Amino acid sequence: MLKAYEGYLEEDRFYPIGAPMNIQGRRKVIVTVLNEPTGKKSDTWAELKKLVSEMSEDEKPRLEDFPRTKFGRKLIDFDEV
Repeated sequence: MLKAYEGYLEEDRFYPIGAPMNIQGRRKVIVTVLNEPTGKKSDTWAELKKLVSEMSEDEKPRLEDFPRTKFGRKLIDFDEV
């Protein structure tokens, strides 16, 4: 049986797009690397430095200035455990 998963490879890690992968155990795989851009790469540290440098000394940072990262899964609420 052959299954295909679409995603992107970054720093030796595969990030699937869409449904999560359900692969158990050690499997033989075929990896095809496409010569296509994956879109805008976010450089969080550069964005943070830019925001800080643009602030005046009397301006306080707001929560809206720092958008949340999308992890693609529900976060664990340890208060509910």
